Amino acid sequence: MAAFIEVKNLNVDFDGFKVLKDINLTINEGEVIGILGRSGAGKTVLMHVLRGVEEYESISGQVIYHLARCEKCGHIEPPSKTGYECPGCPGEKLLSFDADFIEMAIHDHKRRDITKRIAIMLQRTFALYGDERVITNVVNSLTEIGEQDEEAISKAMELLEKVQLSHRMMHVARDLSGGEKQRVVLARQLVRNPMLLLADEPTGTLDPRTAKIVHDVIERSVKDYNMTMVITSHWSEVVESIADRAIILEDGAIINEGDPCEMAKAFTGMACAIEKKPDIAIGDPIIKVQNLRKKYISVTRGVVNAVSDISFEVRESEIFGLAGVSGAGKTTTSEILMGIVQPTSGEVVTRVGDEWIDMKKPGPECRGRALQYMGILHQEYSLYTHRNIIDNLTESIGIDLPYELAVRKAIITLKTTGFTEEKAKSILSKMPDELSEGERHRVALAQILMKEPNIIVMDEPTGTMDPITKKDVTRSILKAREELGNTFVIVSHDMDFLEEVCDRVALMRNGEIVDIGEPKKVILQLTEAERVEADTD
Repeated sequence: MAAFIEVKNLNVDFDGFKVLKDINLTINEGEVIGILGRSGAGKTVLMHVLRGVEEYESISGQVIYHLARCEKCGHIEPPSKTGYECPGCPGEKLLSFDADFIEMAIHDHKRRDITKRIAIMLQRTFALYGDERVITNVVNSLTEIGEQDEEAISKAMELLEKVQLSHRMMHVARDLSGGEKQRVVLARQLVRNPMLLLADEPTGTLDPRTAKIVHDVIERSVKDYNMTMVITSHWSEVVESIADRAIILEDGAIINEGDPCEMAKAFTGMACAIEKKPDIAIGDPIIKVQNLRKKYISVTRGVVNAVSDISFEVRESEIFGLAGVSGAGKTTTSEILMGIVQPTSGEVVTRVGDEWIDMKKPGPECRGRALQYMGILHQEYSLYTHRNIIDNLTESIGIDLPYELAVRKAIITLKTTGFTEEKAKSILSKMPDELSEGERHRVALAQILMKEPNIIVMDEPTGTMDPITKKDVTRSILKAREELGNTFVIVSHDMDFLEEVCDRVALMRNGEIVDIGEPKKVILQLTEAERVEADTD
């Protein structure tokens, strides 16, 4: 295989902090490279450098694209097309052409011609016209490159078939699931017939079953379009099954490179085992749920029993898990606990001090009083993108403190979520987009802890994380409980995570609780079909 991209001695600094250190990597044409690394290792920055549409103030080294180019129209192809006729200029040959993204100006038209042939999929940015239908989203991409309306509609339908979404073409984009949105994004990217696909945790926020569907579609598209691909993923099986070669990034440097299976094993081995402290004092009940029911009326499905007559208690300082596959009713239950969803019947009460508060009753002396001592971290959390981290942790969430005290409290809280004191100090002035996904997740948890809640509800807290970062999150939850006495209710389909972090787990199936108790024992109650769905979902 011919060398397609050569990265030589690449260094990137942000405010004096090196995020990439002497990166040397050759990517061959048609090759699939997997990148493994914990949160903050530099994976996303490397992907954006390869994409070539952003400018960095402090960057050095070389990122050389070896290409074939038509001198007449500027058409770009991979290096294997050198000597072939240009598809747009009869009689014109494609000539060998090298382009260094570090040396070339970002507005250089030759560089822009190259970046047009590079597709990117990000883990949390769907980049769709939310109010438009799926078919319109793809047609819009086709008309942007000059396709006529009738041809555009026909090609859009073909592309949606390729990404297995022909059954959703008339749906409004905002109403799709996360996995379906990612497949629309891929269809829009395939419009430009890309020669390179950069997939940065494209399924990071998806459940395992949906993630597998998206991975399969991506893999098939790479083969159909003869693309080169670079993919980061916290699913080690993805790198093992898709990649031809893998690298491990650690603290901005490549520390290992080789066979994907060997690299996945080495990376997983970097995560240390975690032991829960046996001497944590679990208190009296702080949440009581009795005969809880929630019914929905669906036009297509009729009456849907999302939650069916469940009862349980959560004790003070306990880490309590709600386990089950997608659709089991666990998220609806957690939303009822937080007063977001009103139950059809049953009782939900939360203890504040020595008083029990009815969560079904609105108002400042009922639900409102309890909610000020509760925090929720959604899977689709968001930080204030135009405020730095210290503002995200104070002013943006209504905490008014003298600056020095705010900084001190922010650092203490960030340390509770797993940051070192040095790292916590270094990120206070940064903007959210300068942090890795895992770091932003921990800042979002710190944002909740800053408000000093008694109860924290977490919805799929490890959905976007690599195995090592999952361990960091587990430690941060255990440490917050140990140091601050928080009570946690954790909703997850990640059975290994629940077994490691929880004191007790309730297993939900079809809206009912089928077992409550010690995590390992309860999780054994999963059926074989549920295990497959939870593990490969």
